[in-house]
Amino acid sequence: MENPIKRYTFNLVKKYRHSTVSQWVIFLFDVLLFLIAFTVTVLFHYVANRGDDITINALMIKFVLALILTLLAFLLSGSYRGIIRHAGMSDIWRVLLACIGVAVFYIIVNFLNNQFEPQTVPAQWLLAYREIFMVYSLLAVLMILERLTLQRIYNDYFRRRRPEVNVVIYGAGAAGIIAYNALQQDVHTEYRVVAYIDDDMSKVNQALNGVPVMRVRNVLEPKFVKQKNVSQLIIAIPTIRTMHKQAITNRALDLGLTVKATPHVSMWLNGSFSANQIEDIKIEDLLEREPIKMDNVNIVREVVDKVVLVTGAAGSIGSEICRQLMRYQPAKVVMLDQAESPMYDLQFEMRNTYNSQLDRMAFVIANVKDRARMEEVFEEYHPQLVYHAAAYKHVPFMEENPYEAVYINVFGTRNLADLSIQYGVQKFVMISTDKAVNPTNVMGATKRMAEIYIQSRSTEQTRFVTTRFGNVLGSNGSVIPLFKKQLAAGGPLTVTHKDIIRFFMTIPEACNLVLEAGAMGEGGDIFVFDMGKPVKIYDMARKMIQLSGRSGIEIKEIGLRPGEKLYEELLATKENTIPTYHPKIMHAQVRRYPVDEVNREYSELWDILETMDDMKIVAKMKSIVPEFRSNNSVYCQLDAPNTSAQPASNQ
Repeated sequence: MENPIKRYTFNLVKKYRHSTVSQWVIFLFDVLLFLIAFTVTVLFHYVANRGDDITINALMIKFVLALILTLLAFLLSGSYRGIIRHAGMSDIWRVLLACIGVAVFYIIVNFLNNQFEPQTVPAQWLLAYREIFMVYSLLAVLMILERLTLQRIYNDYFRRRRPEVNVVIYGAGAAGIIAYNALQQDVHTEYRVVAYIDDDMSKVNQALNGVPVMRVRNVLEPKFVKQKNVSQLIIAIPTIRTMHKQAITNRALDLGLTVKATPHVSMWLNGSFSANQIEDIKIEDLLEREPIKMDNVNIVREVVDKVVLVTGAAGSIGSEICRQLMRYQPAKVVMLDQAESPMYDLQFEMRNTYNSQLDRMAFVIANVKDRARMEEVFEEYHPQLVYHAAAYKHVPFMEENPYEAVYINVFGTRNLADLSIQYGVQKFVMISTDKAVNPTNVMGATKRMAEIYIQSRSTEQTRFVTTRFGNVLGSNGSVIPLFKKQLAAGGPLTVTHKDIIRFFMTIPEACNLVLEAGAMGEGGDIFVFDMGKPVKIYDMARKMIQLSGRSGIEIKEIGLRPGEKLYEELLATKENTIPTYHPKIMHAQVRRYPVDEVNREYSELWDILETMDDMKIVAKMKSIVPEFRSNNSVYCQLDAPNTSAQPASNQ
């Protein structure tokens, strides 16, 4: 039979374990400790002096005076007001202040009351008041022990058990110490920092907060991780170089660790830092490159006091171009897109961010394939610069809808190019793609045709420039958002082919290079960006699973989609590049098409477009772009024999 007393005690503890003890209970407990300290001191004095000089009257006077002064000291210092379970150095300091203060005040009162003869002060001062020092020294020790003991009892028996995580902090500087303190204050997880890592050899073999500072090679290795049961690495160097951060992260991930990082101090909430602000390392962090340093002098000269039209303004690239343009004091940025909801979001963001420059912004809902509507926009705003980012970009969709792909990507571009010449636009910059190189799909072919058209139209009055780059991290509809959704759903992560690779760069980096390339273009140029090393999509999926800290997530190979190829290129086979003054921007030397030939071919394509016959439309596209060879598509039958079945790897 269950013991009722034990059961009652259990229920009582369960009910009140998270309640806060009244401060007056703590006050009375401290008074009790004073009585204990005073009694122990009197007994010690009695034993030491055999009771020869102790009288009841003198003892009572000392007791009453000490008690009154002690009560006042407790009330004035507020030593009883702290919550015991969260007691810290400030609480200990208040206890010491109260005890030292009352001892000093007691001595002053007795001195002024002439408790002993003045001539005896030098010889007997310390002796006469040794009991006072003993009382309050003992009281201070007892009060501190009381708080530490109750705190330990609460932590061991009453506090909700939190999951324990053994952590290594990379960075033994100020940020590392702040991260340590933040972890100790976390109420949800019991963090135990087992080591600091630092590259500064002067810090190695020292200790911070009792935790050793060690070298990378001695910590990020299997034996140490297993021995200390490390499960998490926190990078606490906000200014760490990108490549170094990636190397450390990859090393930790290979050891099965979860990797997090402290944000830059500018991102701290209200100037303070807490454990929940420690961020997960994202796949974007592992794909970024060192920031490009640009002086932006050319961009300022190009944009300042100009009216700029941005098409596709609500998209990933277009919206970032708009943000960056606003920094260069344009006369007006006309933001145009056909997507209503994304445009509403962009308008809300821009008006809040640049609320002092509302007169410099205009928001237009329009479709670039609507010639009449676009002419109305040019007539109203008379743009001097055009950044053309509007396009259909999803390969499988465009493979199924070549009519729309051609209408928007080719003839929408033609509308803008012709109107730019008609209204005297100074420069027209088009955003192209690496899929325009040796295209294997409808989307890539339409972008190559748009390149051909604007290159043939460049004049002294209106200069046309093309910028060509690969994928941007986190753009709408790209692989990273897809993987994140699949992870959230528990997997699997789907890749079309285990060997497929792509080039990546960040959206701000790509847009900054677009503005710089546009500024340097003289007309008819195609600029290619340094995209760095290509990334295998399968490896990206594997890294994202590791970063999520989840196990058992499958990576499923589903086969190449229609029009998709394994390896993207930035230059066609017969193209070459020459350097520019910017190391990340190269000038592509490509074939130029005579304007008469372009006009004839595109007029024929327009006539065929009206038939809405997909096969005829794609066949004409292949005639205009001879290097267009379909891959894994129904349009492979339109290619010459022995070419349609070959994968377009073009290594």
